Amino acid sequence: MASLKFSHSNGNPFAVTRHVTPRSTRPTRIGFKIFASDNHSEPDLSVCVNGLQMPNPFVIGSGPPGTNYTVMKRAFDEGWGAVIAKTVSLDAAKVINVTPRYARLRAGANGSAKGQIIGWENIELISDRPLETMLKEFKQLKKEYPDRILIASIMEEYNKAGWEELIDRVEQTGIDAIEVNFSCPHGMPERKMGAAVGQDCALLEEVCGWINAKATVPVWAKMTPNITDITMPARVALSSGCEGVAAINTIMSVMGISLDTLRPEPCVEGYSTPGGYSCKAVHPIALAKVMSIAKMMKSEFNDKDYSLSGIGVLRRGDAAEFILLGANTVQVCTGVMMHGYGLVKKLCEELKDFMKKHNFKSIEDFRGVSLQYFTTHTDLVRRQQEAIRERKAIKKGLQSDKEWTGDGFVKETESMVSN
Repeated sequence: MASLKFSHSNGNPFAVTRHVTPRSTRPTRIGFKIFASDNHSEPDLSVCVNGLQMPNPFVIGSGPPGTNYTVMKRAFDEGWGAVIAKTVSLDAAKVINVTPRYARLRAGANGSAKGQIIGWENIELISDRPLETMLKEFKQLKKEYPDRILIASIMEEYNKAGWEELIDRVEQTGIDAIEVNFSCPHGMPERKMGAAVGQDCALLEEVCGWINAKATVPVWAKMTPNITDITMPARVALSSGCEGVAAINTIMSVMGISLDTLRPEPCVEGYSTPGGYSCKAVHPIALAKVMSIAKMMKSEFNDKDYSLSGIGVLRRGDAAEFILLGANTVQVCTGVMMHGYGLVKKLCEELKDFMKKHNFKSIEDFRGVSLQYFTTHTDLVRRQQEAIRERKAIKKGLQSDKEWTGDGFVKETESMVSN
């Protein structure tokens, strides 16, 4: 299994004792298995990812839809496959959100209010609720929904003891897995939090080492798209012990400038700051990043032993596209903010319709199927030239009278006879 080294100056049923050694020699947290059960009458949406059984692949992405007990309970009641809570850290007192903190981009002319929403920017920070409050709510949710998957999203400063304490405290609540936020594009980069870690492979390897030495549940590393080659941090995360990666978090953006006030959006007391961009306009970028990670995982790792969670589902077909590119699960955040928790029912029905159309019985039947159709531009040129040569070779008859020749007249005549 591939590994990278960088220099830098500086009761759960899956639990086992862990040590930082190469994955090939150290014990695993879980018995890896990814499958979907057989169902002859209806397509089966259930998945088992990193040992976590889910009724469907639709996961609430970390953010406002997982910000407290009430909304997470609603997500479970509506039928979401899993819930990833809003990111927590040890000290919520340093997290102070502002409002307004969202801005929308519409497809209509000049940003017409009647235009369809295609872009969404947020300048929201991680959870501003006390960690102890969030932990109590995690524990209550696991008590009420013991068979449902609750994932804690965590982010901490560059401090080994801090990461270890945070992991220990969230695991004590009974959560099923951890998603590590290495990707928030705004907030507190000066504290080496979020994307500041995900963009620095040496720092990422060190922090992943701390996390994976402590964690006793599956760990997903949430990747930032604000980097030249997303496969580099994904490779480091997997090589450093993470069971999965999630991609992508939001893209650093400035939503726009009001041509009336000359002020940026979202506008807070006349000022703004760059934020994270999501929604429909980002989907093609997310697909490209997921494709790159999936191809890397397939070629360098046994991708059956790891998981990939595609983030950014909003419209019909989005989920199928992510899964066709190798994702095991798909996350929805902005979509819930726009359409509510009942969206999961529509998404499930749409995914079933797609599966029926192609006679797929399970998610695994089509996961990663489209990866084989991506190649290099050089190879595209070769394929097209070869196809042209083959078409010319089997051409029947003459295309026009000017093609007749004296020497080949009899053969040219034969080429156009039908019997």
